Amino acid sequence: MGGCIGTRSRGGAVDDSSGSISRPNSGNTRKNHPLCHETIRWKSDVPLTEGQLRSKRDEFWDTAPAFEGRKEIWDALRAAAIASEAMDYQLAQAILDGASISVPNGYLTECYDELGSRYQVPIYCLSYPINIVKEDNGRDSPAECSEPIDGGTETVLKLRLSHTCIDVKLLVYSTDTISVCKKKLQSQEGVESSRQRWFYGGKLLGDKLHVDEAKIPPGYIVQVIVNTENLTSKQA
Repeated sequence: MGGCIGTRSRGGAVDDSSGSISRPNSGNTRKNHPLCHETIRWKSDVPLTEGQLRSKRDEFWDTAPAFEGRKEIWDALRAAAIASEAMDYQLAQAILDGASISVPNGYLTECYDELGSRYQVPIYCLSYPINIVKEDNGRDSPAECSEPIDGGTETVLKLRLSHTCIDVKLLVYSTDTISVCKKKLQSQEGVESSRQRWFYGGKLLGDKLHVDEAKIPPGYIVQVIVNTENLTSKQA
């Protein structure tokens, strides 16, 4: 998939694996390190667009629990990876601690649960490759953000943006998908939809999920994790 470059590791090199789990011999002990506060730099063998990278990530996270391991651990690792990529290391560490996940080398590429089972997260789920292909957001049709044909009910979502810690209100329709809502937030707040990850009740809201399916009560806050690193590099 790609090679890792210019990274610093504690207790071992970062492994670009496809993601797996294994159970070590009983009685094997290891040290736990705090999560490294740095971004892993790597280069993809085949250049990917942001959309292709998101699809590849979603495929891994959706299928990993079906093979081995505990689903709640995979869910926690996914949430921690998203928070870490958004440079919210305090939240990422809290998620790992809450799920009793140890990180021997300081990176999410190799983790263990409290039972000693080993989980490996591929590097493409942790950071963007340095040769990411930028997509032309201008190709999105304006109709995608217009009023839905079936006339969904208007509703106001309360969103908390991770990069500003400010709550904003967004007018959407109950039949809007989260993908459409992200584009509306981009138009309102200037945050690219590809850099947004929406969470409610501790769960990731998928792009194809409709607002009414998310069952968000009025006034409740939706957490929007914004990938500030890539946002900053583009502005520069």
